[in-house]
Amino acid sequence: MSDAAPVGAGEAPKALPPAPDGPLAIRGGVGGVSFQLEELLRGASQLDDLVQQLLGIEAEARRVQDDLEPFLHDSYGSGCDAINAVADSRQEVGRVRQKLVEVSSDVRASHRAYVEAEAKTALPRILSIDEMRLTSQPWPPGRAVTSNIATAIVPFWLGTRGAVRGVLGSPFRPDLRPRPVSVERTTESVENVEPTMGASLRRLEELHARGDGEIEVIRLEDKGPATWMVLIPGTQPDSPATNPFDMQGIGEGLGYDSEEIIPAISQALHEAGAESGDQVVAVGHSQGGIHAMNLGQNKAFLSEFDLKFVLTAGAPVGGITAEPGISSLHLEHAQDWVPGTDGRMNPDTKDRVTVTINNEVRTPDGEGLGLGPGHNQEYYAEGADRVGASHDESLMASTAVFASVVGAGGAAKVTRYKLMRAPLPAPSAGIKPDVPPTVREAKTAAGTR
Repeated sequence: MSDAAPVGAGEAPKALPPAPDGPLAIRGGVGGVSFQLEELLRGASQLDDLVQQLLGIEAEARRVQDDLEPFLHDSYGSGCDAINAVADSRQEVGRVRQKLVEVSSDVRASHRAYVEAEAKTALPRILSIDEMRLTSQPWPPGRAVTSNIATAIVPFWLGTRGAVRGVLGSPFRPDLRPRPVSVERTTESVENVEPTMGASLRRLEELHARGDGEIEVIRLEDKGPATWMVLIPGTQPDSPATNPFDMQGIGEGLGYDSEEIIPAISQALHEAGAESGDQVVAVGHSQGGIHAMNLGQNKAFLSEFDLKFVLTAGAPVGGITAEPGISSLHLEHAQDWVPGTDGRMNPDTKDRVTVTINNEVRTPDGEGLGLGPGHNQEYYAEGADRVGASHDESLMASTAVFASVVGAGGAAKVTRYKLMRAPLPAPSAGIKPDVPPTVREAKTAAGTR
């Protein structure tokens, strides 16, 4: 007696979400649903090619069958047997062909159903208002606060790059448009650098705490071809307008593709000793993650350097697509609403993995709501440590790319560069700056008090 067919055999393939890895929910990568379905579609395409070959075999069998008919007069019995054998073979080939057509159709139907389901559920998953636990207060008070923030912030960012650019490009606010960024080296040292994602985010946290617009450029290999890591801090709101990582920098990243930040990063790499074609890893938290991902789509930067990997933490980068072959890992915390403020899910592809960290964290006593307790860089560093210890297929493939670039660690040259945005140009004599008049100025111009 033959073995029984497995349950579900012969049915259309069904997309299943990957199992969570402890507090980590993983989407994308080589183990992601989309890549697996891409592989199925690739297989379906190969089945289509095979179907065409079988059609050719059927046609050839039909010709053989026709060619045998004249020989019926010589030996009717054997001639009939031959013709019938060819006809039976042709019909069997046809049955196989039809079965392959059905399998190919089922695979494509599953893919369409998955894409439609993703489109219907995308926005609720982006906002995650019902699931986010932004404060240590019980629901519903915490939920009400969360909803108010989401209602206020999402309409600004939700939409296309052009919409953001339209807001920032207002003629009444020239101060919001990008301005040239200069680079100044501040320190250079040789330090022991631990080559892990968690350690990289902790270095970035120290850099961010300085709050003075610095990035860090690390040469990771002293022997052989050099490889480089660039650490880009998040938003530093309490800083002068010359700091390109202030609130205005978010708009430059999302609306202008970091058009002034990227040349500055490129200059810093060159001044640190990087040469054309050197491999680079970019690491960024929050706003810094936006700039890091923009490196992956900037043709000028990619013509100079071989960007291999981008690591972001708490960054809204769903609308940024890196060039093919650049791997990226995005850490997002369930209690951090910043990653969803661009209103887009990160694409689920072979080279792009998104990890949602679901362990509950609380706002320290005495601190306000802020961006949600999950936006804390140490929580992201802890999440990165879990990523490094995971046996998930997608994470293992992603961390392998990271490790292949950063190497074994050890002594490394660390250079810090201060980035400075140019001040607004002084208005020409007799010409008022392009800003709206104050109420007092308007009344004076109208002759009233």
